[in-house]
Amino acid sequence: MKAVTWHGKRDIRVEEVPDPAIKEPNDVVIKVTSTGICGSDLHLYEVLGPFMAEGDILGHEAMGIVEEVGPAIDNLKPGDRVVIPFSISCGHCHMCGMELYAQCETTQVREHGTGAALFGYTKLYGQVPGGQAEYLRVPEAQFGPIKVPEGPPDERFVFLSDVLPTAWQAVAYAHIPEGGSVTVLGLGPIGQMSARIARHLGHRVIGVDGVISRLEMARRHGIEVIDASEVADVPGEIRNRTAGRGTDSVIDAVGMEAHGSPAAKIAQTLTGLLPDAMAAPLMSTVGVDRLAALNEAVDCVRRGGVISVVGTYGGMRDPMPMLRMFDKGISMRMGQAHVRRWIGALMPLVTEGSDPLGVMDLATHHLPLEQAPMAYEMFQKKANGAVKILLQP
Repeated sequence: MKAVTWHGKRDIRVEEVPDPAIKEPNDVVIKVTSTGICGSDLHLYEVLGPFMAEGDILGHEAMGIVEEVGPAIDNLKPGDRVVIPFSISCGHCHMCGMELYAQCETTQVREHGTGAALFGYTKLYGQVPGGQAEYLRVPEAQFGPIKVPEGPPDERFVFLSDVLPTAWQAVAYAHIPEGGSVTVLGLGPIGQMSARIARHLGHRVIGVDGVISRLEMARRHGIEVIDASEVADVPGEIRNRTAGRGTDSVIDAVGMEAHGSPAAKIAQTLTGLLPDAMAAPLMSTVGVDRLAALNEAVDCVRRGGVISVVGTYGGMRDPMPMLRMFDKGISMRMGQAHVRRWIGALMPLVTEGSDPLGVMDLATHHLPLEQAPMAYEMFQKKANGAVKILLQP
């Protein structure tokens, strides 16, 4: 089959690789019909190379048709249309019993002290072949795959793999009071959907980004925006719009890719030049992130407010503005999305004819799998108005 494979920093290729096969009784294999490129895939493209191996298959946002089922699977059959959550969870361990599916004890990668295994995402998370391919093997399929109805286009459902549950969790973790306000930093796919969900739930939303195409998309969905390329003091502007206080909550949908933080950028660049055998342990113990977005969140939120961190961070020695956070009485919550926890709330919204979250207005580009190298470059550069890219094998 054809698959998108990693070969080094900014070196993504589409190659012929062996077809996946059933390995365990609770596996299924699906024929992929749509698969997304996620913002966190860009971390593999740029920063996290020391934890990759040449030829690793990328991608963790996939849906398709069940082709084959293992002997222990009685909830799925060939021909079923399914969306695959990006994290792999069993549904029956202690953590899954608490609906903390991204911490599944059955698939935790204990060798690296990390949570549940993820599709297509480094040795740190199990090095499971990903979904940017013609076919995908799905472990723990007695729980993970989400059956969706026939008929509507893939765009209605593919974002249930990651974008929508991640955004829903970001809003839930923000604990916005009824009729309250939230700043969303970063209007990429997760920020767009976080903003739309918060507005759908009746909150005032202020979205912040510096990319025109992202700002225009947010405006189309009724989001109040701030153009960070035009406003020198974003936290000051937020306070000006909120009686001098700041918003009740802030969602950081940027993470380690933030602009600014020049010292951290230099450290990341220098680490990336080291051989992998040296870079991996260094990043695991003393790595630092570019914290411009998180520092801005601390300044934007009102006293006693909540910061919900949904952008991915990877540093182990990140300097936090603890005095400022303590003085303001800020609460903070973060983590990988527990996908299946939020599907009950999301499914009616993606199947409703009126499309209240605008899922049909998120993907800006639909490209064949063979164009993945160009798609990664375009997404990384935010070129050609790219907000979200879907690949069709």
